[in-house]
Amino acid sequence: MIQSIAPPKRGGRPAASNLEPRPLNKLTQLDDDVAEDLVQCFKLFADKTRLRILHYLMQQKEMHVRALCTALEQSQPAVSHHLALLRVAGFIDSRRDGKHNYYHLAPKRFHELLRQLFGSKSAEGSLQVFENYVLTYAKITK
Repeated sequence: MIQSIAPPKRGGRPAASNLEPRPLNKLTQLDDDVAEDLVQCFKLFADKTRLRILHYLMQQKEMHVRALCTALEQSQPAVSHHLALLRVAGFIDSRRDGKHNYYHLAPKRFHELLRQLFGSKSAEGSLQVFENYVLTYAKITK
């Protein structure tokens, strides 16, 4: 059976009975240093190349700079610049083998970011519910 729903009255506001405030739990303040760190992380992630680098490194244990240059279709200096930004921020690490650098993800920094963002007190794992979606993360041991 299909039911029709009457459109809201002028102004598009719901009935006054729906506007009653919900009781708030005790809210915690986001520390200014944490907020600034989160802002800097999101600025870092707001670049397609850096997101692609992270995406590729999630798929491979580690990657050589030249392999990233090929995958990204960018020059070595451009890719190295993005890698340096991610490394300084702590999201990736590198190892040197002779003249070559190999890059891999630094999972501890991602765990720290998620704890800052969602306020988890746990060192490992968190669970947040957003309407019909659940965000969860856990340390994977091999």
